[in-house]
Amino acid sequence: MSANDQRSPKHRAFSFGRIAAIAANTLTELTRQRVFYVLLIFGLALIGSSIFIAQFTFQQEFQILKDVSLGAMSIFSSLLAIIASAQLLSQDIDDRTIYTILAKPVPRFEYVLGKLAGVLLLLAISLAAMAVLFAAVLYFREQAVLSETTREMNRAPQEQLNDALNAVRGAGLNTDVFAGVAVIFLKACLLAALTLLVSTFATTNIFTVTVMVFVYVIGHLQATAREYWLQQPSAGWAARIFLGAIALIFPDLQAFNLVDQIVAGVVIPLAIFTKTALLGIFYVVIYTLAAILVFYGKEL
Repeated sequence: MSANDQRSPKHRAFSFGRIAAIAANTLTELTRQRVFYVLLIFGLALIGSSIFIAQFTFQQEFQILKDVSLGAMSIFSSLLAIIASAQLLSQDIDDRTIYTILAKPVPRFEYVLGKLAGVLLLLAISLAAMAVLFAAVLYFREQAVLSETTREMNRAPQEQLNDALNAVRGAGLNTDVFAGVAVIFLKACLLAALTLLVSTFATTNIFTVTVMVFVYVIGHLQATAREYWLQQPSAGWAARIFLGAIALIFPDLQAFNLVDQIVAGVVIPLAIFTKTALLGIFYVVIYTLAAILVFYGKEL
């Protein structure tokens, strides 16, 4: 066996093992930070306390519970994605661990993929914990309402009782809730990838977070602004080009807002969910590739 053959296993151009190792190390580092536990405890407490909301009709109660819980998950995951991703590169540069990692040698694209994978894993674990608590709270409230309805309508005709029970089940825990959680996760993944891209050319964490705050606001408002401007009689080709450029640069975060429909009890069509999921995956891939390209040109 030649010397080149002996070195080949250690210097493969691509290795899932190296990416997994970087991701695991990133996850460990992030879970040691207090901000993660502060955000997670706040989100879990907000979801858990929603069971003590004032008693309305069961439709109103379930709507409020879904609104509070899904809103808490959306805010928590967005904040965590931005804060966690903003410090990945700068912290490694300050600690000089990045030089050790890249000297192993580890290709830069594996380093970026590993860092992003660690953040996405943290987001998945956090959202899974919050989703389990949310589903448990909603399920137990649904069972309590079912029991109360059965007891109050024990003398009603069976068909009328079945209709009442089906109405409770329709307003309670259903698959649309989990679709909403999946879309919230995709939105957080998008923000994490975009934050990582910004951090590749940013000089400080504050700059990265500030830019992402503007991106977050613009991403939620651009759909409304686009609809308003395009309806104006004076909207010409210049306005359309400008709005098109904004849409390409800034993600349309409002497209990932399915919470209102879920709270209102509107069934999310599979086509809408698939389109939203593909849009989220597209953004994540594009921003990740851009981050890798910029990182390759970064002087270290």
